[in-house]
Amino acid sequence: MSKVNSCQTEACDLQSCLNRNTYAPEKCEKNLRSLYECCQRFYDLTEGRGESTSCPLPNVVQRWMKDHPKDKKH
Repeated sequence: MSKVNSCQTEACDLQSCLNRNTYAPEKCEKNLRSLYECCQRFYDLTEGRGESTSCPLPNVVQRWMKDHPKDKKH
């Protein structure tokens, strides 16, 4: 299967945020979540077989989503 640029917009938004914030990831949590949620949707649609130049491997996305639940209180 060929690689596609799925979630490229979210990946670029995250990179821009990191550049603006001198690589302070805590200031870009919304962008990071947006990328991982996009990647999760992409892998769900492709049944884990899709490849994206913007997304980590499916197991990394699954682990991140499990470790960072949306309803987690800070």
